[in-house]
Amino acid sequence: MTDNGFLHGRLLLVAFEGWNDAGEAATGALKVLQEQLEVVPIAEVDAEEYFDFQFNRPNVTVDDEGKRVLVWPGATVFGPGDEAESRVYLLIGSEPSRNWRSFTAEIMATVVAEDITGVVLLGAMLADVPHTRPISIFSTSENPVVRSELEIERSTYEGPVGILSILADAAEQLGVPTVSVWASVPHYVHNAPSPKATLALVDRLEELIGVSISRGELADESSAWETGIDALAGEDEDMAAYIQQLEQARDTVDSPEASGEAIAQEFERYLRKRGDGRAGGDGRAGGDGRPDEPWRRD
Repeated sequence: MTDNGFLHGRLLLVAFEGWNDAGEAATGALKVLQEQLEVVPIAEVDAEEYFDFQFNRPNVTVDDEGKRVLVWPGATVFGPGDEAESRVYLLIGSEPSRNWRSFTAEIMATVVAEDITGVVLLGAMLADVPHTRPISIFSTSENPVVRSELEIERSTYEGPVGILSILADAAEQLGVPTVSVWASVPHYVHNAPSPKATLALVDRLEELIGVSISRGELADESSAWETGIDALAGEDEDMAAYIQQLEQARDTVDSPEASGEAIAQEFERYLRKRGDGRAGGDGRAGGDGRPDEPWRRD
């Protein structure tokens, strides 16, 4: 990827726990950066105003000194320290449960105050994809200049959205271009963190923002995650057969000789086997991980 104006700017990377964070992949990727960059808290929202604590409950944890402490839901913007040379900012937190307009206004005020020139929004969705294949990553932008520079698409999704879409719309209205980066997480392992999806997002971020990111133990954790699911599938014939169907559908889409008609036919066969008659019938993304038109190949 060639250098461009978006990469050279001051970038805010955003991820939220909750609806936008299947397998904890998006927040996991930003926490990897948080550990490596010299960032400090520069802005924090009032949790009492934006969170319903019966929905986003506080957690009890044990700190490094062995003391039990309460951790309240919230959202924090981290920025470069006084001596840091980084141009990367991070917004990490839980998706707010109320007052989204006010929340967005607060974040946009920080964007303006810090002279941020671009926003990258990370998400992860549950999808009908196999854990044995590379995690699908899709990057989109509403900004035509950025789409041209980064050679990415414009999203065609229509439907319910999370706070990421609200922030993206507000930033674009401010004249701050945005890029959305989503990972597809196998829905049949949704209860566990997905280091493989986190690793895929980290790989994409490194390419997108031009910052070297150490993977640490992510590669080993990703391999162990996949091996663990293989073991479970080996003890469950129905699960193994289902994964094989997903693999066949994915391989058909990825094959170089695949035509649009062949892809459509393969997915129609797959959906008939599922018996629900349509992709994403339970609210998940389709077979290639896209949240809309799963058999469409651009």
